[in-house]
This record gives sequence, structure tokens and C-alpha cells, in this order.
Amino acid sequence: MNPRAVNKTVTIALSRVLRTPTLRPATALHPPHARAMASKPPFKQEPHKLLVIPGPIEVADDVLYANAHPSMSHVSPEFVPVFGDCIRMLREVLYTTTGQPFLIAGSGTLGWDQVAANLVEPGENALVLNSGYFGDSFADCLATYGANVDQVKAEVGGAVSQLKIEAALTVKKYKVITLTHVDTSTGVLSDAKAVAETVRRVSPDTLVILDAVCSVASEEIRQEEWGIDVVLSATQKGLGTPPGLSVLVASQRALQIFKSRKSPVTSYYASWQKWLPIMQAYEEGQAKYFATPPVNLMYAFQQSLAHITKGTPSLEQRFQLHRDASRHFKKTVSDLGFKQVPLDPKFAANGMTALYFPDGLTASDILPRLVEKNIVVAGGLHAAIREKYFRIGHMGLSVVDKERGDVEKILKALKETLAEAKASKSA
Repeated sequence: MNPRAVNKTVTIALSRVLRTPTLRPATALHPPHARAMASKPPFKQEPHKLLVIPGPIEVADDVLYANAHPSMSHVSPEFVPVFGDCIRMLREVLYTTTGQPFLIAGSGTLGWDQVAANLVEPGENALVLNSGYFGDSFADCLATYGANVDQVKAEVGGAVSQLKIEAALTVKKYKVITLTHVDTSTGVLSDAKAVAETVRRVSPDTLVILDAVCSVASEEIRQEEWGIDVVLSATQKGLGTPPGLSVLVASQRALQIFKSRKSPVTSYYASWQKWLPIMQAYEEGQAKYFATPPVNLMYAFQQSLAHITKGTPSLEQRFQLHRDASRHFKKTVSDLGFKQVPLDPKFAANGMTALYFPDGLTASDILPRLVEKNIVVAGGLHAAIREKYFRIGHMGLSVVDKERGDVEKILKALKETLAEAKASKSA
């Protein structure tokens, strides 16, 4: 008998024995456990400090509630369509119809391993465009798997220019070029579309890899139209889901390069040889096993993706809300006397802001006072300026749900904190 049919038969039989209703496949925005508990008061999170680091971010009540789904087998007929939904909706977020999603338990860092293990063979050349901490880390990962890595580094707060990219590509043939769309260590937004255009013109065989951990769903990414071969991300930032899921979408060209590699894949857990059949099976409505997916997290991801792709605001409106909130936030903090880390406003991310501490003030003057006002921000990360600046996230729920007033809460707290810190210095 077909394994899927066996699973369904067992589920129905157990349901009769236990005199409980058989679970049905989840539907977007209305998971089965939510419908079953509709007569009870809506779930609301306990009061807590406002989390506005550049990820993880605040999560919607219904997304967190979906994460509390009763334990479910990862091969059950009820879970299969949930996984399939996530694959299909992720394509919508990235404006691709042909990209192949990989949803694997892990952090966004696992995306680097997937690229290094599946697309770059030992001894091949990789070019890393470095706009901060995460460029260094991606380069380290590629070298670990045996790639010959070169870097083009921007100055702190800058993005690598197209002229420097073109110059590097004319010197040597590279298998991949990587860029961090939004480097959370600097708040710099690189022009992914322009980079892809330059690569296609100068070195068309080079695969374009976009580290979009801090940009998916808060910055526009048109993977197919722009010619990006891999977009890698994670759930805990613009995608508005708790952390724990590595999210990657590979172009058909990248898959063909993977399938034609001459040497074995250099990872076991990150191998697309293992994961591609899993993704294809779940999208086709069939369960298949290699390693256990984070079932509850997938329910939460489905709920968040439904908001992003099926709900209001639309995806286009969501991007505009992030641009508007970023413009307002940056203008207000500038008026307060803060200076941004990005050197040029056009290279400043829309989902976060990196700010230098005003002269005479340090992290100890600002961050603890913000925590006292129930605002949690992030300290510095870039080694060259770590003690000189801090970082604030304004993405996802905090921007899209204006009724929450999160952006204004942050700005109010910053204004009060700055005044208190200055007063304490002059006392």
C-alpha cells in the first residue's frame, strides 16, 4: 500500500479510537487548531519588551500561535500540504516561478554551507563583495569548503562599486560572486540588481549569490527578472517567523551547475542531493524523509507567508511601508543629532538603521536606558567600529502594523534617552 495512504488510514483509525476529530490540512490564515479554539478568547502574547534588533523581530500573535500547533508527524497527510504551501508562497515573495526553494532546519548561516558545498568545487574561485561582518563570514565559509576566495572590500559604511566589481571580474574567472544584500553590521544595502547586471555583462557564466538574510520581505528582490542564481535567507527577520529555518531559493541554472559538478558534494546535511527530492516530494503532495523538518515552525512560517503573500498590505505595499518607515526614522534620528553608519543614504537599508553614538556618549549611556523603557536594540558588530555605534531594526510587523506604533515608541524612547544621557554628563 502507498505510504501516504497508510498514514491516512492510521490517523483515521486513531481518531476513532480516541473519539477525537480527524485533523484536516491547514488553510492559509486559518490553521486547524485555530478554528478548533475559535470559541476561546484570541491568543495574545504576554506583555514584553519591544524587540527591535535587526532580527529576530517581533512576531504576530497568530504566527506565534501557529507555532504552538500540537505535535504532528513530519510525514502525516496533514503536514504535507503545509510544507508545500511554504514552498509555493516563498516563490511569490521572491518573484520567481521557476526557482527551487530549500527549507531546512538551521540558521541563515546554513545557506552559506549550501552554496559552498553544492555549487563550488574545491579549488574553484569565489569572489566575495564585502560590505561588513557577514562578507568576512561568507568568505570564511567558502574557504572552509576548499574554494579559492578573493574579496573586494568596501570602506566601513560603503558598498562595493560597480567599477571595482567589473575590474575584479576581468582579472579572473569566478564560479560564484556573493554579496550581502543588507549587511546588518553596517546597515548597508547593496544594489543587487545592478550587481547582477554587471556580472551578466562581464562574466555571464558566474553564478550570482545573494545573502538576503536581512532583506527578504523588507527589501524588493526580483530573483528571476534580475538574474540572481541563489537567494539565501532565514525566517526570523523580514519573514516574521521565529528563528530556526534556513530559507534558500536556487535558480534552474544553479541547479544545472550543481547536477553537472565533477566532484562529490562536500557536505552531508547541506547536500542538495539529499534535499532536492524532499522539496519536490512535499510540493507534489507526498511525504519523503531525509532529516526531520521543524514541523511547528513550518506551521508558523505558513501563517506568516500567508500574511505576506495573500493578506493586506500587498507585497508591493509592504516594500513601500518599509521605505516610508525608514525615511521617517532616519530623518527623525538625524534631527536628534545621530549620524548613520552608511556613508550614502541610497545605500542605507530600509529594514534597519545603524547609528553612531553622539560625541561624548557610549553604549553604556544609551542601551541600558532604552532597556529601562522596554526597548531592546542591538550593539555594534563590525570589528572596526564595534564600540562606536548601535543598531535598530524596523521591519516586518513593527512597520506593517501601524496600529502597534512601534516606530514611534522607538523614536520617543531614543529622544528621552538622549536627553537623559546628556543631562547625566553635565550634572
